[in-house]
Amino acid sequence: MTRMTSSARPLLNRRLAEFGTTIFAEMSALALSTGAINLGQGFPDTDGPEEVREAAVRALRDGLGNQYPPGPGVPELRTAIAAHQQRRYGLSCDPDTEVLVTAGATEAIAASLLALVEPGDEVIALEPYYDSYAACIAMAGGRRVPVTLRPHEGSFRLDLDELRDAVTDRTRLLLINTPHNPTGTVLTREELAAIAELAVERDLLVVTDEVYEHLVFDDAEHVPPATFPGMRERTVTIGSAGKTFSFTGWKVGWVTAAPELVTAVRSAKQYLTYVASGPFQYAVAEALALPESYFTAFRDDMLVKRNLLAAGLEEAGFRVFSPSGTYFVTTDIRPLGETDGFAFCRALPERAGVVAIPNAVFYDHREEGAPFVRFAFCKRTGVLEEAAKRLGAAF
Repeated sequence: MTRMTSSARPLLNRRLAEFGTTIFAEMSALALSTGAINLGQGFPDTDGPEEVREAAVRALRDGLGNQYPPGPGVPELRTAIAAHQQRRYGLSCDPDTEVLVTAGATEAIAASLLALVEPGDEVIALEPYYDSYAACIAMAGGRRVPVTLRPHEGSFRLDLDELRDAVTDRTRLLLINTPHNPTGTVLTREELAAIAELAVERDLLVVTDEVYEHLVFDDAEHVPPATFPGMRERTVTIGSAGKTFSFTGWKVGWVTAAPELVTAVRSAKQYLTYVASGPFQYAVAEALALPESYFTAFRDDMLVKRNLLAAGLEEAGFRVFSPSGTYFVTTDIRPLGETDGFAFCRALPERAGVVAIPNAVFYDHREEGAPFVRFAFCKRTGVLEEAAKRLGAAF
């Protein structure tokens, strides 16, 4: 029996009408159909530490997490997250009231925005931004207000005056991402201090996505916004195991914040997944306790891969913005005589046997991102070498 629907009202909620299939699904499908090397979607092509994987196997065998875990997350993981924040940043968190485990950082973002934003509230986000930001703001009924990072002296930088001018009486929340995907920018201590001053002055909430906190290169440093004066009580900090330990399929993320904020976020989160990733939570608790040598080696390995891919892209004729963080390289295709990133990326698998992502998909102002293309370097060295070879031969 076919159900009749009114042609006057679409099936999809109007708030989501502008969001179709993600660009990641489209480009990954192109990679499969053409046999191209997928440097589009940001997932590693090797697993993380063996001892962490074995910890998950042990949890499964011991019956840990095979049934619903506690709503806030298993105590072992919440304790490990609190210890991590204290050890690295001097941020003291109560594991029982100030830590919430989520189904990856994406759910943490969704739950935070659904909890803290009401219809009509304005949310300022740094453009270009991870595509789920826009969808989550829309689902919450908020209005997104982009502040654009623009190329300056070899990297993408934030204009603090533009950020300040974007704040109005309707602004509820600043959505900050550092290290920043897709540009690789790491906001400086001075920039973050200015953001903190603005948030305190205008009494704004801050949600900060820090999933690439352990992937910071060269002279850059990651400084959580919550460490600045007046920010602890107004900031929701989001972290994730996927990017740091190369187990992206486990979907283990977390929120740390003051008790009132965690309670609000948990109120929304409990009606999304409720709970997830039970056995993996125990494994991530052990991962967070790995010695500092693991985190250093992980970063150093990614630095070598960044340099390898960046050099190959430069040799192929791209203008390369060397990232200070994350595992993505943004390039400018105009030196190749190209201006349309979408058309370029859709043709690239057949042209060069490589898949990339057009940065314009991360912009409200599509023209700002039109000539920029993102490549992921979280792949095996041989894969990156082959990709560089293919690109060099194609251009």
